[in-house]
Amino acid sequence: MKRSFVVIVLGAGAILGVALGTRQSLGLFLPAMTSELGMGRQTFAFAMAIQNLLWGVFQPFLGMVADRFGAGRVVAVGGIVYAIGLVLMSNASGPLLLNVGGGILIGFGVAAGGFAVVLGAVGRLVAPERRGMALGIASAGGSVGQFAIAPFGQALIEAAGWRGALLQLALVSLLMAPLAVFVAGRPSSANPGGGEAVSLKAALAEAAANPSFRYLTLGFFVCGFQVVFVAVHFPAYLADSGFPATLGATSLALIGFFNIIGTWGAGALGDRFSRKYLLSAFYAARAVVIAIFLVAPKTPLTVMVFAASVGLLWLGTVPLTSGLVAHIFGVRYMGTLLGIVFLSHQLGSFVGVWLGGLAFDRTGSYDLVWWISIGLGLAAALIHLPIVERPLRLAPRPA
Repeated sequence: MKRSFVVIVLGAGAILGVALGTRQSLGLFLPAMTSELGMGRQTFAFAMAIQNLLWGVFQPFLGMVADRFGAGRVVAVGGIVYAIGLVLMSNASGPLLLNVGGGILIGFGVAAGGFAVVLGAVGRLVAPERRGMALGIASAGGSVGQFAIAPFGQALIEAAGWRGALLQLALVSLLMAPLAVFVAGRPSSANPGGGEAVSLKAALAEAAANPSFRYLTLGFFVCGFQVVFVAVHFPAYLADSGFPATLGATSLALIGFFNIIGTWGAGALGDRFSRKYLLSAFYAARAVVIAIFLVAPKTPLTVMVFAASVGLLWLGTVPLTSGLVAHIFGVRYMGTLLGIVFLSHQLGSFVGVWLGGLAFDRTGSYDLVWWISIGLGLAAALIHLPIVERPLRLAPRPA
């Protein structure tokens, strides 16, 4: 099926908007759910940690399925599972359904409609010279979803309670199924832009032996640690500081809005400049922004400035990282390879979100995790510098 550049990137962006926008809004449910169900923040955070971990674990395998059979089927099934997970979460009376619905099933649903599957399809469907821009625009779709769904989710909580709000978000997640048509299609066996066609086994061996792949994988751990800690715990952090719940929702929306600019800009810059240096700059800038926020007076203005600043740096790492995977290794198995890199991102997410809940329950503060985020940001800025931005010529498929 022939599709234009605009149709591909907007369709992919809409899928990411639904999948990630809904998921990024779940932190808004933390105060109400933990209060009504009488559980600590660590319990809620653990369910979100399971979600992020399984999102990462499912990602390489769903990437393999998408690389072989097409992304459309994977996205459609993911939308249905996502909705079931939200329904189960809405019926939670304790940790069990919270972990099964909010953790396991939503983890699968987000993986099916997430970056590895969707951006893998985009990488194959667009021309190499426009790939960076396409990945940036599609990635920005996740932030459009966050910008729209975060305040919508807060309004639903206030109008229908957290249970009713989750049920209505389940209907939103079902939109992934019809949107799947925009990334549907069986991939070609060719490997344009990445050398000769190879087997999956050879591609995995080549990547595993490549230091640049390991650097990308380690760096993405930091991205996951930082963004999911903020997404889940920042609304509660603001509430603890005496701000109204609406400021938490507004902050998530601002992060989403400014990330539209950040991801689009990162994708465009990645077509013109060194992606590894851009990644280093992104991580270093995150560390600086967090440090300034921690020592600044906490007012609505400083909160919104922080949200806007971190939003510019939020997911710009995604088109740059995925663009490097495509540039170095080609796009034939991009879903699989990006899925492996993204597994590291989700391991970081698991640690960040769970450690945030644990630290708060033990100390009554998130300060320790904020400072860990700063240190990790500086480490990630350094670890990307040795990456070799040169396409590999993989061995031809054995006869």
